[in-house]
Amino acid sequence: MKNLFKRSAIAFVMVFGLSNTYAQNTPLEVVGKMYEAFGKGDMDGLKLTVSDNSVWVYEGPKEIPYTGTYNGKDGAVKFISNIASNVDILDFKVNKMVADGNTVIVLGFEKQKIKKNGKILEQKWVQVYTVENGLITRMEEYANTDGAKRLFA
Repeated sequence: MKNLFKRSAIAFVMVFGLSNTYAQNTPLEVVGKMYEAFGKGDMDGLKLTVSDNSVWVYEGPKEIPYTGTYNGKDGAVKFISNIASNVDILDFKVNKMVADGNTVIVLGFEKQKIKKNGKILEQKWVQVYTVENGLITRMEEYANTDGAKRLFA
Protein backbone atom coordinates (compact mmCIF):
# COMPACT_ATOMS: atom_id res chain seq x y z
CA MET A 1 0.00 0.00 0.00
CA LYS A 2 3.02 2.29 0.48
CA ASN A 3 3.54 3.00 -3.21
CA LEU A 4 -0.18 3.39 -3.83
CA PHE A 5 -0.34 6.71 -2.01
CA LYS A 6 3.15 8.05 -2.74
CA ARG A 7 1.94 10.71 -5.20
CA SER A 8 -0.61 11.88 -2.65
CA ALA A 9 2.07 12.51 -0.04
CA ILE A 10 4.24 14.44 -2.44
CA ALA A 11 1.33 16.59 -3.59
CA PHE A 12 0.16 17.20 -0.03
CA VAL A 13 3.57 18.19 1.29
CA MET A 14 4.13 20.46 -1.74
CA VAL A 15 0.82 22.23 -1.17
CA PHE A 16 1.01 22.56 2.59
CA GLY A 17 4.77 22.38 3.23
CA LEU A 18 4.27 20.21 6.29
CA SER A 19 7.12 18.50 8.09
CA ASN A 20 7.10 15.70 10.61
CA THR A 21 7.70 18.08 13.52
CA TYR A 22 4.96 20.30 14.89
CA ALA A 23 5.16 22.90 17.66
CA GLN A 24 1.72 21.88 18.88
CA ASN A 25 -1.10 19.57 17.94
CA THR A 26 -3.78 21.88 16.64
CA PRO A 27 -6.67 20.16 14.84
CA LEU A 28 -5.28 21.34 11.51
CA GLU A 29 -1.87 19.83 12.31
CA VAL A 30 -3.39 16.53 13.44
CA VAL A 31 -5.32 16.18 10.18
CA GLY A 32 -2.18 17.23 8.29
CA LYS A 33 -0.20 14.46 10.02
CA MET A 34 -2.92 11.97 9.09
CA TYR A 35 -2.73 12.99 5.41
CA GLU A 36 1.06 12.73 5.45
CA ALA A 37 0.84 9.18 6.81
CA PHE A 38 -1.94 8.33 4.33
CA GLY A 39 0.11 9.68 1.45
CA LYS A 40 3.09 7.54 2.43
CA GLY A 41 0.93 4.45 2.91
CA ASP A 42 2.01 4.49 6.58
CA MET A 43 -1.06 3.01 8.25
CA ASP A 44 0.69 2.73 11.63
CA GLY A 45 1.47 6.44 11.45
CA LEU A 46 -2.11 7.16 10.43
CA LYS A 47 -3.39 5.22 13.44
CA LEU A 48 -1.34 7.49 15.71
CA THR A 49 -3.59 10.40 14.68
CA VAL A 50 -6.86 8.53 15.27
CA SER A 51 -8.76 8.02 18.53
CA ASP A 52 -9.59 4.50 19.70
CA ASN A 53 -13.26 5.52 19.55
CA SER A 54 -13.05 7.30 16.21
CA VAL A 55 -15.92 6.95 13.74
CA TRP A 56 -15.27 7.31 10.00
CA VAL A 57 -18.31 7.61 7.74
CA TYR A 58 -18.51 7.52 3.95
CA GLU A 59 -22.02 8.53 2.95
CA GLY A 60 -23.33 6.80 -0.15
CA PRO A 61 -25.34 4.00 -1.73
CA LYS A 62 -24.46 0.34 -1.25
CA GLU A 63 -23.19 0.07 -4.84
CA ILE A 64 -20.09 1.98 -3.77
CA PRO A 65 -18.11 -0.79 -2.05
CA TYR A 66 -16.52 1.40 0.63
CA THR A 67 -19.76 3.10 1.74
CA GLY A 68 -20.37 2.68 5.43
CA THR A 69 -19.34 3.43 8.97
CA TYR A 70 -15.94 2.37 10.28
CA ASN A 71 -15.05 2.35 13.98
CA GLY A 72 -11.75 2.87 15.77
CA LYS A 73 -8.18 2.95 14.52
CA ASP A 74 -8.56 -0.35 12.68
CA GLY A 75 -11.81 0.90 11.15
CA ALA A 76 -10.03 3.94 9.69
CA VAL A 77 -7.44 1.63 8.12
CA LYS A 78 -10.18 -0.71 6.87
CA PHE A 79 -11.91 2.24 5.17
CA ILE A 80 -8.70 3.08 3.31
CA SER A 81 -8.04 -0.60 2.53
CA ASN A 82 -11.56 -0.98 1.13
CA ILE A 83 -10.93 1.93 -1.20
CA ALA A 84 -7.53 0.56 -2.27
CA SER A 85 -8.93 -2.91 -2.94
CA ASN A 86 -11.62 -1.52 -5.25
CA VAL A 87 -9.87 1.29 -7.12
CA ASP A 88 -6.46 2.37 -8.32
CA ILE A 89 -5.84 5.91 -7.17
CA LEU A 90 -4.55 7.81 -10.18
CA ASP A 91 -4.64 11.24 -8.57
CA PHE A 92 -5.47 12.56 -5.11
CA LYS A 93 -5.21 16.19 -4.11
CA VAL A 94 -5.99 18.15 -1.00
CA ASN A 95 -6.95 21.58 -2.31
CA LYS A 96 -7.80 23.38 0.92
CA MET A 97 -7.98 22.80 4.65
CA VAL A 98 -9.94 25.09 6.95
CA ALA A 99 -10.13 24.80 10.73
CA ASP A 100 -12.81 26.16 13.02
CA GLY A 101 -12.27 25.14 16.63
CA ASN A 102 -11.96 21.36 16.72
CA THR A 103 -13.45 20.94 13.23
CA VAL A 104 -11.30 20.67 10.10
CA ILE A 105 -12.90 20.82 6.66
CA VAL A 106 -10.88 19.48 3.77
CA LEU A 107 -11.70 20.08 0.11
CA GLY A 108 -10.10 17.80 -2.42
CA PHE A 109 -10.13 16.02 -5.76
CA GLU A 110 -9.50 12.43 -6.76
CA LYS A 111 -9.22 10.39 -9.91
CA GLN A 112 -9.65 6.65 -9.58
CA LYS A 113 -9.75 3.67 -11.91
CA ILE A 114 -12.37 1.16 -10.81
CA LYS A 115 -10.68 -2.24 -10.74
CA LYS A 116 -13.69 -4.36 -11.68
CA ASN A 117 -14.54 -2.50 -14.90
CA GLY A 118 -11.74 -0.05 -15.73
CA LYS A 119 -14.03 2.98 -15.60
CA ILE A 120 -12.56 6.29 -14.44
CA LEU A 121 -14.10 8.17 -11.53
CA GLU A 122 -13.13 11.82 -11.17
CA GLN A 123 -14.70 13.83 -8.40
CA LYS A 124 -14.36 16.59 -5.88
CA TRP A 125 -14.93 15.64 -2.26
CA VAL A 126 -15.33 17.16 1.18
CA GLN A 127 -14.11 15.55 4.38
CA VAL A 128 -15.12 16.90 7.79
CA TYR A 129 -12.90 15.94 10.72
CA THR A 130 -13.49 16.36 14.43
CA VAL A 131 -10.33 16.46 16.54
CA GLU A 132 -10.40 16.14 20.32
CA ASN A 133 -7.39 15.91 22.65
CA GLY A 134 -5.02 15.78 19.68
CA LEU A 135 -6.73 12.83 17.94
CA ILE A 136 -9.26 12.45 15.15
CA THR A 137 -12.56 11.32 16.68
CA ARG A 138 -14.72 11.56 13.56
CA MET A 139 -14.38 11.78 9.78
CA GLU A 140 -17.29 12.19 7.40
CA GLU A 141 -16.77 12.20 3.63
CA TYR A 142 -19.15 13.62 1.07
CA ALA A 143 -18.74 13.25 -2.69
CA ASN A 144 -20.79 12.85 -5.86
CA THR A 145 -22.04 9.43 -4.87
CA ASP A 146 -24.69 9.33 -7.60
CA GLY A 147 -21.98 9.60 -10.24
CA ALA A 148 -19.83 7.03 -8.47
CA LYS A 149 -22.80 4.67 -8.10
CA ARG A 150 -23.35 4.70 -11.88
CA LEU A 151 -19.68 3.93 -12.53
CA PHE A 152 -19.52 1.07 -10.01
CA ALA A 153 -22.78 -0.50 -11.24
